[in-house]
Amino acid sequence: MTKASPSTPGEITARGVILGILITLVFTAAQVYLGLKVGLTFATSIPAAVISMALLSAFKNATIQENNIVQTIASAAGTLASVIFVLPGLLMIGWWANVPFWPTFGACAIGGVLGVMYTVPLRRALVSMSDLPYPEGVAAAEVLKVGTSSREGAAEGKAGLMAVILGSVASALYAAGAAVKVMAGEMAVYFRSGNGATGLGASSSLALIGAGHLMGITVGIAMLAGLAIAWGVLVPILTAAQPMADLSAADWALKVWKTDVRMIGAGAIGAAAIVTLAGLAKPVVGGLKSAMESSRKAKANGGELPRTEQDLPIFIVGLVTLLAMVPAGWLLATFLQGGVLSSIAPALIAVGVAYILVAGIFAAAVCGYMAGLIGSSNSPVSGIAILTVLGAALSVGAVGKHIMGPEVAHALIAFALFVTTVVLAVAVIGNDNLQDLKTGQLVDATPWKQQVALLIGVLAGSCVVPPVLELLNRANGFAGAPNLQAISSQPLAAPQATLISTLAKGVIGGNLPWHLIGWGAALGLGLVVVNFVLKKASNGKYSLPPLGVGLAIYLPSTVTAPVVVGAVAGYLFERAVHHQTWGEIAKRLGVLIMSGFIVGESLFNVALAGLIVLSGEGEPLAIPLGLGEHTTMLISLVVGAAIVAGLYRWSSTNARRVSA
Repeated sequence: MTKASPSTPGEITARGVILGILITLVFTAAQVYLGLKVGLTFATSIPAAVISMALLSAFKNATIQENNIVQTIASAAGTLASVIFVLPGLLMIGWWANVPFWPTFGACAIGGVLGVMYTVPLRRALVSMSDLPYPEGVAAAEVLKVGTSSREGAAEGKAGLMAVILGSVASALYAAGAAVKVMAGEMAVYFRSGNGATGLGASSSLALIGAGHLMGITVGIAMLAGLAIAWGVLVPILTAAQPMADLSAADWALKVWKTDVRMIGAGAIGAAAIVTLAGLAKPVVGGLKSAMESSRKAKANGGELPRTEQDLPIFIVGLVTLLAMVPAGWLLATFLQGGVLSSIAPALIAVGVAYILVAGIFAAAVCGYMAGLIGSSNSPVSGIAILTVLGAALSVGAVGKHIMGPEVAHALIAFALFVTTVVLAVAVIGNDNLQDLKTGQLVDATPWKQQVALLIGVLAGSCVVPPVLELLNRANGFAGAPNLQAISSQPLAAPQATLISTLAKGVIGGNLPWHLIGWGAALGLGLVVVNFVLKKASNGKYSLPPLGVGLAIYLPSTVTAPVVVGAVAGYLFERAVHHQTWGEIAKRLGVLIMSGFIVGESLFNVALAGLIVLSGEGEPLAIPLGLGEHTTMLISLVVGAAIVAGLYRWSSTNARRVSA
């Protein structure tokens, strides 16, 4: 693959845009399913870069910058899909029976465009003139450099594409085993402990194993600590305090976890997020001042900036931001049209637009800084969503309190959730924009072209979220929702949306269990102190991210247990190959295998949802083989372990071959 002149490299090309959009469509569908099932999403930049390099290597004039544009477009999939942390709440509270295309598209697109615009002025301060590590942005740049700079890199690119394909096929077949009922979809054991009950469950999911590998051992250990606190301490104590003799150990433990422990987890997440964000106030404000100062100096000098420092003009950024408020206001007005809030609609629209404008700027700046500090995948999106919905609920509740009643409260909750969706889209795309711009800086890309590319990715992703969400709504429905049209009897958990909608209902309805959230907040502050002491004592070598611990208390153990297993497996694999000459290649191939795990399983389940809707059967692939529960669990365990070990071995073998 040749490289064009560094002064005018080929960047935005028709083939690159088309390829980026196609990857975005696939990855967004996968992310929507994963987020609804487990409440987690993953960064798509690296697998998109590998796929791009492998396919564009057929063209002699393809450049590293063109491949960078493809991954920039596709990275929108890994972030914009995070709106499903809120949107299903509108189905759960019964406001929507179906997912309407245009309001959902509008919330994603308007929020995404604002996310790009809000972070353009931050690029110089937080990317060019910053020493923030941007772990995922740097990793994506390294993949691009290796893949386009040498024959060995081209060989690795082809091996990388094969890794994504193998991982995808393996996880899709594994998920099919559960759909056919040859394997168990979940492995679990619950038991009575003293006067209480507890246990542990784990989904048979290669996607979650992959997510754990990608998150890394630090987050994995934090989640293990959260599991120990939730199921080793809180559930046994709280079940003992609430005897339920008529329930089985599993039902008893899960009921107490759902009603009490989750709220404690939510409080821990919220407190940890507030402390984290408070610590960012000074650098974010400093970054904004620095960006404005740089802009003034460039204007005063009158000289043309080098290509690699050219952002979208600040005039365009301001104009687009102001113009976006018009469709935002129209979107909110349409949402309120003809409902019980008509009499206060103008005030609510004004509050909603102002909230999107102000809270969006804050959320984008904070998430952008966090992307630089710890990466997009580890950014505290859950904490941002919690704080955003609390602010939105308090704001709209204050406007509607003088006409409050059951119907009004219901409508205000729905409106707060819709406003939160837009702000969350702003936050996650702002997060992604700065991560991508760091990759671009390292491969000599043109910033404004990347910003345009991300806008293309936002629009493409916004087209995919509504139909996939509606397909899954009709096939599975969501836990706690009326599910009037769901065909399957196995609703998706949508854990993040459950939390966000519960908080909105609690704030506006005045029935939030503040005592549980208060205990959780105290726990969260304690975890912040533990993390601080641990980092100080180890000179920054070790940490215990409080948000990771809080998430593991809040999320079902069926989700977090496999993530912990994946994190430990990934750590052991990377340690085993670390000192080999081909070790870094093996690590990169391992990352791509795990990305494939997520994509394959998620796309299989989206396709299965389509089959459920078409056939009208809840389990269209099930074969009545009569295998016992313990037998199917054992098959799942053995087959899953064999696949993971076999593909890690494949990564090592092919890394050795590439470097030979």
